[in-house]
Amino acid sequence: MKTINKIYINGAFTTPHGKEILPIFNPSTGDRIGDVYLGDETDVDEAVKAAKAAFKTFSKTSLKERGDILVRLYEAMIAREDDLNATAIEEYGSPITATKGRTRYSAQIFLDAKEAMESFEFETKLEHAIIVNEPLGIIAAITPWNADYTHICSKLAPAIATGCTMVIKPSELSALQTQILTECFDAANVPAGVINIVNGTGTIVGSALTRHKDVAVVTFTGSTNVGKLIERSATETLKRVVLELGGKSPNVLLEDADLEKAIPLAIAIAFSNSGQACHAGTRLIVPESRIEEIKPLLKKHTEALKIGDLNSQETYIGPMVSQKQYETVQRYIKSGIEEGAELLTGGLGHPDGLEGFYAKPTVFINVNTKMTIAQEEIFGPVLAVITYKTEEEAIEIANDTIYGLSAYVSSCDIDKARKVATQIISGRVLINTAVNKENKAPFGGFKQSGIGRTSGAYGLAEYVEPKVIAV
Repeated sequence: MKTINKIYINGAFTTPHGKEILPIFNPSTGDRIGDVYLGDETDVDEAVKAAKAAFKTFSKTSLKERGDILVRLYEAMIAREDDLNATAIEEYGSPITATKGRTRYSAQIFLDAKEAMESFEFETKLEHAIIVNEPLGIIAAITPWNADYTHICSKLAPAIATGCTMVIKPSELSALQTQILTECFDAANVPAGVINIVNGTGTIVGSALTRHKDVAVVTFTGSTNVGKLIERSATETLKRVVLELGGKSPNVLLEDADLEKAIPLAIAIAFSNSGQACHAGTRLIVPESRIEEIKPLLKKHTEALKIGDLNSQETYIGPMVSQKQYETVQRYIKSGIEEGAELLTGGLGHPDGLEGFYAKPTVFINVNTKMTIAQEEIFGPVLAVITYKTEEEAIEIANDTIYGLSAYVSSCDIDKARKVATQIISGRVLINTAVNKENKAPFGGFKQSGIGRTSGAYGLAEYVEPKVIAV
């Protein structure tokens, strides 16, 4: 059993004022593996106080000073890479191949922010005035459990780059991972008070941060419903908000798609991070004329996915993060069956031979756009297949959602794919790929998938405010 009984305030691990203790479980077995002590409003006040004091000097640091910190943060994470990977496997249930990639990517975010900072226009001279992009102040970061390192680093890196200080409320389901990451931050010799981390629930610690008068920006990744609550609360003090919210991402296979490539890619996109990803392409929109070719390929490639042994290089699907999330996925699968969708593979219950919080990778066909599984974010390995007759109908189906975070298009004709991509309402559209390799590109959503952007210069811009000095 492991116990996380400290939070991180003003450069030191301290005992929280809060008294609530939450159990930690290994999702692959269901066994209790530890406890985390949760902070409260008093801890939030102390963390904000430390961040406020640190901002007075940190906001005046040079680009070189902040760049050196970003490099040290990268190096500290790489030095603990094995520990970070092992903890993500144990606590989150992420397969080793996915975990290794995410840990490296998370560390790289600091170097990417350094590069963006060095070319960012912190000062612009006009004929009769100077525009100065000044750091906004204290950033409150509220992060989810589905990629703990990535979400924390993607919010922290631009804060360091712009001279802001930060209070982080990580998911209470990621306490072991956050502990190792915090130890990395502590080892990086960051000035005291610049980074503060308070474990706690959203209703207590998250709400206290959102209401706090000294917090300038709330950056949140999570569900759309919680994002709406944060935005409402932030209006009381006119805080800036950066919200990366839910998704129900469409994956459009055009008539000419090479199915031998497009179907395995579609499965990889839908079940990325075991389906626990806001960008997962969980609506597969396919030509009606080719559905009989598509069905056996979907079944074959889904059933070929390796599930279970998280330390195997071949495993693609891990467990759901918690019993609650497992039950949520089961409820959606039951809903799909009851509403008349046809179960092609998967279904209710655990995969054979596995317990813990594992769910079966599930594919539904004959789905219509009114079904719950076609409209709501499931956050598990469930794919809904919807057919179309014309390209115009495919675009209409793709846009028939309250979300607009990510989208995908497969076609042998790149020009045609680009034409379709321009008509899909989404913050990002990937053509014939599951991965965006351009780290300078902004990430964020249209419609109810969020407000604001992360990555590159766009991410830095969310943490600064332009001031005009005219002579």
